[in-house]
Amino acid sequence: MIAEKSKVKRLGNQLFFTGPTLIAFAIAVLIPFAYGYYLTLMHMTSPVSPLEFSGIDNYKTAFQDKDLWASLWLTVKYVGATIVLVNAIGFILAYLVTSGLRSQNFFRTALFTPNLIGGLVLGYIWQFIFVQSLPMIGEKFGIEALRLGWLGDEHQAFWALVIVTIWQSAGYMMIIFIAGLISVPKDIIEASTIDGANAFQRLTRMTLPLMVPSFVVTIFLTLKNAFMVYDINFSLTGGGPFNSTQMVSMHVVQKAFLETNYGVGQAEAIVLFVIVAVVTGLQVYFSKKMEVEA
Repeated sequence: MIAEKSKVKRLGNQLFFTGPTLIAFAIAVLIPFAYGYYLTLMHMTSPVSPLEFSGIDNYKTAFQDKDLWASLWLTVKYVGATIVLVNAIGFILAYLVTSGLRSQNFFRTALFTPNLIGGLVLGYIWQFIFVQSLPMIGEKFGIEALRLGWLGDEHQAFWALVIVTIWQSAGYMMIIFIAGLISVPKDIIEASTIDGANAFQRLTRMTLPLMVPSFVVTIFLTLKNAFMVYDINFSLTGGGPFNSTQMVSMHVVQKAFLETNYGVGQAEAIVLFVIVAVVTGLQVYFSKKMEVEA
């Protein structure tokens, strides 16, 4: 009897502390996700049109959509570029601001600041830079690479997106790497120095293996953000020129709301969710196996 009362009391305490969070999570995530999946089984041409059951027809249409796979392939290339560059630059910045650099606290704050700017605002700021400022500089100093607006060329527009993403995200990843670098045991570094290891050997054989947990987090965040990018894509290039920079999230939104094909758009969103979940899950699983203990 006493044991049952104790279990009831523990359950009550758990519901008291976790209940509000679970309710908020259900309202904000679970219920919309379930309703979104329900819409994938319906034919819907406008927000007020009656729902008609269509089975898996929306999924068939989604898989036959060549533009979906083209935008997904472009997104994969964008993901690959941003994962490598954002994490490499973020780690280099973290290494520099933890190596006794003067005014390192100022540099940490300054480098983190771009992450505080919203994606839409950031895109419009850099749109002005690419369309107005850089061509003006290129014209003045005779730099051909800057003379023509980057956003008007399909190849340069892609790299413009990558550059803006690096500028926004590298500082945030830097903070995570700083925490990882600080947590590396100093006695191991000192012992390797006494044994004659140089700076490069200490970095590659001591520091980096112990930094794997930080890389697991940063790669996961970069991977997820890159697959789901929309705001910078919308405000910087709008998917142009000629849809050459239209990432998969923008394609899904266009399919659902601009083409008023809500069922197919939602089906494509579910397909994107599954792809991102599988890729990020595999990334975390294999990255965790690379972790070492100090």
